[in-house]
Amino acid sequence: MTGKPLVKGILNYPGVGSTERGAAPAGFTGVLEEVRLGTGMDAYRRVAQGILAWELHRRAGLRVRADSPTAVPGARVVSGFGAGPFRLNAPCEVVWVHQPAPDGVPQSAGFGYGTLPGHPARGEESFEVEINEAGEVLLRIRAFSKPGNWFYAAGGLVTRAAQRYVTSRYIEGARTLAAEGTPP
Repeated sequence: MTGKPLVKGILNYPGVGSTERGAAPAGFTGVLEEVRLGTGMDAYRRVAQGILAWELHRRAGLRVRADSPTAVPGARVVSGFGAGPFRLNAPCEVVWVHQPAPDGVPQSAGFGYGTLPGHPARGEESFEVEINEAGEVLLRIRAFSKPGNWFYAAGGLVTRAAQRYVTSRYIEGARTLAAEGTPP
């Protein structure tokens, strides 16, 4: 990455990297979604590539602008949904990445990113695909957050509903990635 950063600011929450370890800092609400996507190394690799190349976000219906074509530590990304003046942008910075291994099971791939100033929340979210010893492909989305300001805190029910909706879209996107190239 060279030149002017996509967004400015520093990570604005405690416990940077905590989604990699599976813990949420005190005072933050944690989320964990795990779903089975299918079986086999081909499905695993498609989902891993989709996660690391921002395709999972696009398939969730988000507009993605990133300063790197793939998730790498330090990359900045702004994802958003809505249109025109009603677009909600969410700037983040990638804080950890697991690349897929050339072979062998079990293994996992994915990344975690944290919020930057301007995001409606403060916290971290991760997207990880795993293939276990039985060849099952699993998606794990882990997050911890709290509202970024009083406005989002006041809309707590709406904010949580929006988070659940986007998470369901990530899961659906991962399912389509896993199934691509699979005979009907």
